Amino acid sequence: MKKLFMCNFIKKITALSLIVFVSIVAFNRCDFGNEAFGQAGDSPLKGSAENAKAWEIQKVFRKIAELYNDRVVFISTEQTVKIQPHPFFDDPFFNQFFGMPYRGRPRTQKRRGLGSGFIISKDGYVCTNHHVIQNVDKVTVKVLDKVYDADVVGSDERTDLALLKIKSKDKFSPVFIGDSDKVSVGDWAIAIGNPFGLDKTFTVGVVSAVARKDVDMMGGSQSHIQTDASINPGNSGGPLINIDGEVIGINRMIYSNSGGYMGIGFAIPINQAKIVLEQLKRHKKVRRGFIGVQIVPFTEEYAKEIGLPKNEGALVGAVVPGSPADKGGIQVGDVIQKINNTTIKDFSDLLGEVEKASINSTLKILVWRDKSNVNLFVTVKERE
Repeated sequence: MKKLFMCNFIKKITALSLIVFVSIVAFNRCDFGNEAFGQAGDSPLKGSAENAKAWEIQKVFRKIAELYNDRVVFISTEQTVKIQPHPFFDDPFFNQFFGMPYRGRPRTQKRRGLGSGFIISKDGYVCTNHHVIQNVDKVTVKVLDKVYDADVVGSDERTDLALLKIKSKDKFSPVFIGDSDKVSVGDWAIAIGNPFGLDKTFTVGVVSAVARKDVDMMGGSQSHIQTDASINPGNSGGPLINIDGEVIGINRMIYSNSGGYMGIGFAIPINQAKIVLEQLKRHKKVRRGFIGVQIVPFTEEYAKEIGLPKNEGALVGAVVPGSPADKGGIQVGDVIQKINNTTIKDFSDLLGEVEKASINSTLKILVWRDKSNVNLFVTVKERE
């Protein structure tokens, strides 16, 4: 009886195993109604004439990403800061409770930051933002998978630019520099950087505007390229690149209510940056020009009164005694219209031209005085 039970049990197990095996095979061969997942064959767009142009652009994006793989760098910083103790530690009661070691003893803390940059010379000079390396104790630069120590050669808070030098005798691949004066609204714009520490992030958009001024409400003359290419914290200092693979700007800041990307980013035009970077390399600081005039508001009514069709130019409200402007013959009431061959439309244009002029260079200044043009020559001095 016992043997018969065991035989029947084994037969049942064998039959059940056979059913399971057949079921698995059938399931594996099942084509869900003779149809595989997805439509069989290629998409009708693949290889189509309509798709060809998009494919060509995509190939260019891939080539730019490959080209800049070892030219855009990951910047890490370290700063030691003192953390002051909480005031209650100076209270006699808490001092007895916690013990004397707690009283008034500040402690230090390491703060680390991340940013982006790009190589501008074969011997390892790197461009980034001032705010990326401001007041830090240590800077490291990661090129591909290799990490180097770097020195801060110089930085300038006003333009938010900084120049680093990699401490190595290795040879590096510099970026290709474009001409930011030729940038137009609608141009392709590519941002490469390390947002949130995500190395070599590649985003694409267009140039949304050019010559945006005073975007940080600092009242300076510096203009910015506006783009909708995604820029986030950590992108600072990375390059903005055109469709030819040339750097046209340095990604600097975003407009955001949340701290994250909202479709509006700003980059420093590379033509402006080159002037600053050259000075940082030579002097470790920016030597700004000075002529000694005070500019006042220029209304349309006053322009008509003095015989000008528009209120374009910089209206001189005061001249510093003994300044270059004073020595050059500029007077109160003059309207500065041109410096060399550059038209001056407002105060920011004037400030930009004077600040970028070489110290001790002579500027040809065209002013409107007594309803006629007057040419003057002013020697630029360094702002103290």
